Amino acid sequence: MNDPKSWLRKNPQVRTIRVAASDLNGQPRGKRVPARFVDKVVEDGTRFPLSVLNLDIWGEDIDDSPLVFETGDRDGVLYPTERGFVPMPWLEAPTALLPIWMYREDGRPFDGDPRHALSAVLKRYRKLGLTPVVAIELEFFLIDDSGKTLQVPLSPRSQKRRKAAEVMSIRALDAFDIFFTDLYDACEDMDIPADTAISEAGLGQFELNLMHQPDALRAADDAWFFKMLVRGLARRHGFAASFMAKPYEDYPGSGMHVHFSVLDEEGNNIFDDGGPKGTDKMRHAVGGLMEAMHDSTLIFAPHGNSYDRLVPENHAPCGISWAYENRTSAIRIPGGSPKGRRIEHRVAGGDVNPYLLLATLLGAALNGIEDGTEPPAPITGNAYAQDLPLIPGSWEKAMDAFEASEVMPRILPEGLIRNLLLTKRQELHFMSELSPQEQAEIYLDTV
Repeated sequence: MNDPKSWLRKNPQVRTIRVAASDLNGQPRGKRVPARFVDKVVEDGTRFPLSVLNLDIWGEDIDDSPLVFETGDRDGVLYPTERGFVPMPWLEAPTALLPIWMYREDGRPFDGDPRHALSAVLKRYRKLGLTPVVAIELEFFLIDDSGKTLQVPLSPRSQKRRKAAEVMSIRALDAFDIFFTDLYDACEDMDIPADTAISEAGLGQFELNLMHQPDALRAADDAWFFKMLVRGLARRHGFAASFMAKPYEDYPGSGMHVHFSVLDEEGNNIFDDGGPKGTDKMRHAVGGLMEAMHDSTLIFAPHGNSYDRLVPENHAPCGISWAYENRTSAIRIPGGSPKGRRIEHRVAGGDVNPYLLLATLLGAALNGIEDGTEPPAPITGNAYAQDLPLIPGSWEKAMDAFEASEVMPRILPEGLIRNLLLTKRQELHFMSELSPQEQAEIYLDTV
């Protein structure tokens, strides 16, 4: 972590700090603190109720949560993560974010904190002398939400509205060049390793890749920061940005694809066999991912709108399968140099919590490595045209599978599983009372 006093001395323009942790929905929860008082937060931590990391998408308490009245809504203590201060360039006033995570009063990590869930999985890897190397691809939409109907924003350069999908179009990127230039500058300021950007198949849809790195906690932090940044910066440019899974009925939705390999203590990629097939350990990792995929769908598709994306032949996998160089499968083994042999998991939507996503994927893969899990044979051809076992097709079925799972307790803490189920069942109840337009308005600015 950067030294707070020295960081603030180097950045005297920063007068205000946000201290925030991620709740189960990936929403930042925390406080605004004047910079001159932030030393106390760094040294002693700050306090807020444990239940704050277990709010629903509206920011409301979970009605039957044991964290609220049953236990007196007691406090947790939150300390800065190792990341330290991060600028918030989407705000008008110079401001910094101090990421924090939650502990119980006795010093134990709070098991309802998604960042701790990922940290626990990574400790399992370290015990075996292994290190996951992770890269994340994030898709999002730029949206004009000023009217009753969502549509593509006017180009800041041409003031024209291009109402068509343009896959890998330089023209589409150039139309929003001012925004993307500011976005890359902001990523540089925040030390987010933003790499290639492309236009995608949806209206005003883009994808940006974050470079691979051997620190999965940092990769999840970067994805969490990036989502905040894109949404905030878009508003400064006069339009919205959203990672909701499916804003337009007639166009593909947004995913969050994860690439990962695993290094041993000597820095060797344990998936590399010197050829195109990969090692037994890679295959076992795939087996673990496939074994957990059905039960963990609630992590990959955490909202009602998520399931609008997961439909056949719409660039989102529905069947549980793996393949070499095949983007119709749920798990893809990309080609290229054997040294870079890796797994790409393609199920998650852009609306996920990055900490829970990486905890689940890496935990499931490690289960497979530890158990020697053998996957079925890789598929060839169009996965949508094959008779494959399917992931749950609805939000409610995904909750039931998550609750009944024997795999998920090996990956995530029991308390987090309980809290997430309570959260999602409350959201399901209240979302059912809203129109599709009202639901879209909720998801547009939150997920």
